[in-house]
Amino acid sequence: MQQGRGAERRTGRRMVLKAAGASLAVAGLGATATACGGGSGSGDGTVTIRYAWWGGEPRTIAIRKTIELFEKKYPKIKVKPEFTDYEAFWEKFQTQASGGNPPDVFQNAVGFLRKYDKRGVLLDLKTQADAGHLSLDNFRNGVLANGQVDGKQIAVPVGANTMALVIDLKAFEKAGVEAKFGWTWDEYFDALQKIQDKLKIAGDTGYFSIMYLYDLYLRQNGKAFFTDTDLGFTEDDLTEWWADGYKRVRSGLVADPKKVEQAKPKSALSAGLAASEFTWDNFSIRYEGEGESDYGLAPIPTTDGKGTGQYLGSLMLSGFSGTKHPKEVAQFIDFMVHDPEVGKIMGYDRGILATTEQYEAFKPTDANNKGVAAYEEEVAEAGVLGKITPHPSGADVIEAAFLRIGGEVAQGKTKPADAAKALFSEAKAAFAG
Repeated sequence: MQQGRGAERRTGRRMVLKAAGASLAVAGLGATATACGGGSGSGDGTVTIRYAWWGGEPRTIAIRKTIELFEKKYPKIKVKPEFTDYEAFWEKFQTQASGGNPPDVFQNAVGFLRKYDKRGVLLDLKTQADAGHLSLDNFRNGVLANGQVDGKQIAVPVGANTMALVIDLKAFEKAGVEAKFGWTWDEYFDALQKIQDKLKIAGDTGYFSIMYLYDLYLRQNGKAFFTDTDLGFTEDDLTEWWADGYKRVRSGLVADPKKVEQAKPKSALSAGLAASEFTWDNFSIRYEGEGESDYGLAPIPTTDGKGTGQYLGSLMLSGFSGTKHPKEVAQFIDFMVHDPEVGKIMGYDRGILATTEQYEAFKPTDANNKGVAAYEEEVAEAGVLGKITPHPSGADVIEAAFLRIGGEVAQGKTKPADAAKALFSEAKAAFAG
């Protein structure tokens, strides 16, 4: 992936951008009672649809406001909200889907698309778009493709984000190191070594158990974490990745996993245990809220000094294939992704707004959200963005296994080769499930 010289100069002027973004969607909120059986109707023609999402309190407050707007525009459609935290959401959804009773509309992510499409749970929204109930126009940076599987549009993006490196700006400055676009992994680790030598803290919080970061590394090297149906790398590839990571834990360059665990729910970065952490750019507001330092968004290290392997991920909305009200579901999704007022209310809570109508309507005024927007604009201008890696059915299970097994490697409980073998074994079972 080549980068133009103009983009390179622009990026060089703004290499580290103020951290920002949405609230991390894991604050536990109790789910509201679930209605029985899909949407419902009444004698006066009013229908009720269920809308479910995961997220913290700020997201829930904002979404409730958008529901009120929708119900004013469509007085014959009532929306029953259901919400909880991420883990509980998917546990509940699994049960609902198995019982034929999922919500009519629900928040979704790429790791779950093929899984629930395979089970016949997801509504093909292209049919509703063809009927004029939903517009699939005006999506930015090709992000609409994230919700497409086998020619079907089974989800529609509401926001977009990309992987970033969040750094402790004060630590990097004190150590005299700079995060530059196009820097290599060797240069990144050299910078972390200087931080460790001068400040006596670890450089990184634990990069090698993050599935999405490993995907970027693989993409930089002509591979990918997933193919359409399988893993896109070998056991030897993963053994090397985890062995390298464990070596850096033992040297102190990566934070002590026991201390990382003790710091939870705080991040090891905001707890001051390390100077950098890889995460999605719109999650980065957590560090300002938790930590005592100043934090910024820095470029992803590269293999060749050019390609980062990055792409735009997204949160999306999907509909239930068995809903009694597919037209109303489509109208609701259309409103939520295109209405300018909804964009102003939601801001970047679920990532940079996905459609031009909403993106242009919301003008961030705080440094945090401005930072995320600037970071994604820089990445787009650099010309490094590629298409999202396919996620086959079972990807959600594999992501959890990668995090867990990578943690066992970090703690010295499992040797890298044994860990790679275990990951491949669990992946085989997940794909078969």
